[in-house]
Amino acid sequence: MLTEPVFWVCLATLIVSLLSLMRRSPVVRDDSRLERKLDLLLNHLQIGMNEGVNDRIRELMKSGDKLGAIKLYRERTGAGLKEAKDYVEQLSE
Repeated sequence: MLTEPVFWVCLATLIVSLLSLMRRSPVVRDDSRLERKLDLLLNHLQIGMNEGVNDRIRELMKSGDKLGAIKLYRERTGAGLKEAKDYVEQLSE
């Protein structure tokens, strides 16, 4: 039978090892990345989650604020710069 100090040392080692494995886990919980992909998919399928945003983007484009339109789209959808630029340009056509 293990003595009490040996038990606690083994338990502490086990806990540290488990925490270390959890940190190295290849599963990354990146909600913003998943949310961005979902938004891109919804936009591709033309499902309107950002209906109010499209009107505001058109207003910004009419006033000549293309960068503002791209920034607004990126903030609302989490899209990358290229995706946002392409979306804004496609929307303004």
